[in-house]
Amino acid sequence: MFEHFFTCPHCWERISMLVDTSVPYQKYVEDCEVCCNPLEITVNSEEGEIVGFEVNEL
Repeated sequence: MFEHFFTCPHCWERISMLVDTSVPYQKYVEDCEVCCNPLEITVNSEEGEIVGFEVNEL
């Protein structure tokens, strides 16, 4: 698990989340823990490290 920080595109708050870097590709929807708006999160990992991270508002 790796802690990753990003900014919510809805409320602009800095958010921390744990990412399982043993999974090479992940794409899912999660609500922002501050404003509760939906976020589409895409993560690419290689060899235990995050090589791509994208957050889009829905």
